[in-house]
Amino acid sequence: MSCTTSQAFLEALREGGVEYVFANLGSDHPGIVEAYARARAEDRAEALPELIICPHESVAFSAAQGYAQVTGRAQAVLVHVDCGTQNIGGMLHNAAKGRVPVLVFAGASPFTQDGELTGSRNEFIQWIQDVHDQRGIVRGYTKYDNEIRTGHNVKTVVGRALQIAHSEPAGPVYLVGAREVMESEVPCQDPVRPIPIAPAALAPQVVDRLAEALREAENPLVVTSYLGRDPGAVPVLVQLCERLAMPVLESVPMRVNFPADHPLHLGFQWNTTEPDPVLATADVVLVLGSDVPWIPLSNRPRAGARIFVVDVDPLKEQMPLWHIPAECFARADPRTALHQLLERIGEQPDAGRLARVTAEHRRRTGEYAALEHPDGDTITPEYLLACLRDAIDDDTLVLTEAISSYQAVGRHLRRNRPGSLIGSGGGSLGWHAGAAIGAKLADPGRTVVSVVGDGSYLFGVPSSAHWVARRYGTPTLTVVLDNRGWKSPKLSTLGVHPHGTAAERDDFNVSFEPEADLPGIATAAGGAWGQTVRHPEELKEALAEALAAVGGGRSAVLSVHLPPVQASR
Repeated sequence: MSCTTSQAFLEALREGGVEYVFANLGSDHPGIVEAYARARAEDRAEALPELIICPHESVAFSAAQGYAQVTGRAQAVLVHVDCGTQNIGGMLHNAAKGRVPVLVFAGASPFTQDGELTGSRNEFIQWIQDVHDQRGIVRGYTKYDNEIRTGHNVKTVVGRALQIAHSEPAGPVYLVGAREVMESEVPCQDPVRPIPIAPAALAPQVVDRLAEALREAENPLVVTSYLGRDPGAVPVLVQLCERLAMPVLESVPMRVNFPADHPLHLGFQWNTTEPDPVLATADVVLVLGSDVPWIPLSNRPRAGARIFVVDVDPLKEQMPLWHIPAECFARADPRTALHQLLERIGEQPDAGRLARVTAEHRRRTGEYAALEHPDGDTITPEYLLACLRDAIDDDTLVLTEAISSYQAVGRHLRRNRPGSLIGSGGGSLGWHAGAAIGAKLADPGRTVVSVVGDGSYLFGVPSSAHWVARRYGTPTLTVVLDNRGWKSPKLSTLGVHPHGTAAERDDFNVSFEPEADLPGIATAAGGAWGQTVRHPEELKEALAEALAAVGGGRSAVLSVHLPPVQASR
């Protein structure tokens, strides 16, 4: 029996665990389109991944990323030659920096022009989109790229790509294939099962050295950012910390790395402008899964502190400038390493240290709680997040892309259940819009809530995302912290020029006035429930209505007015 390369390619994806292909189709995909049509006509559609049509590539990519962040399984993204590839650029950055497996397939312009082979050039665009190095567009962000040159080994190529994508540090991979190759007839092939590399453990001498340092420390500390990529690692970290009465500080967290209400949790830090006392007094610091455990310019460990780095990516090889003055760098799976440490460290809780850490946890929590009220007639981020915290349950999945309010999200939502909060992992905005779709497909019975700034909301191509959500039945709630502008560039300018002309004149070029009807975009494109709230007394009822709409199968967008980032000009 024979099939086309396109059919074999799609079968290889399904055999490798890919359940969805998030696609923005183009002139390079006739073989893919025909393969899906044939499969449906022959009643074997289940042999191929389900096709999800996305009118914008960034939505398609972030949907695949969101699915993988919930399940750990890579999904596929189909984009159109060089143009579609460039449209995924920001989202590709997020998956690369967040270590999330995604497989991207892009067609390539046909390599014949006189009808020599099926798929030869027959549209003017195929000359314009023929570029020197299409794979080079993404090479700075992918773990692997390759061209499908023949259909005879397409399952081997796809299997290798998926194996590399899932192996730690995980990340995106990129394949291309010209129309002539994807249209060619090839013999049917056996499945290739992609098996990622096994989790790495600490060397015995490293376990001994680290365990001894933690046992002897007066003020040990764990700093983590993305340990919670593996939800199963979180309870193991809790067990180790309780055994040592060792506190945890979350730096730039994109996951639930440690229960926020646990007495050993000592807070969140992002662009911290002053030293954190817990970091400044620690004598042994275990950096366990973190790219930016602190910002040296303003907040660093005390001189002479012993620092150990344990990570699936301890050298940050894709970051040209990166340095931590550690005495040990070890490449290991965090959960595996934690189990090893537990085996070496006996029961030795320090009652005095536990009391001090617990008291500090209570002090910080009380300090945060004191901020959770409106400022007169004005809704504050802290009040909004406290109301949202009370409106959702522990199982709700929160997607956070609130940027200048990231720290407030951590302090006032206080997520406790592993896997109940995720961020993009990178710095390109708009991830939430597609990621919410992917997350809902991954766990249809779960409530999904995105907490975003108005800038992030607009970056997400909401017209496309809400149309996709409506078509494929993935209702979610989006809560927009709407300060009618870009607060982060203002904060960046103040960080460098605190007394400059921009500060004196409140002239930062960040206002979004006149304001857009943010819920109206979703209502028009996706039939969503939408409302803008301007007064504190409206907020709780609006949240309840929005969540009820989602529970009834309809997406919702609640835009909440906060103090404007800049006076209108």
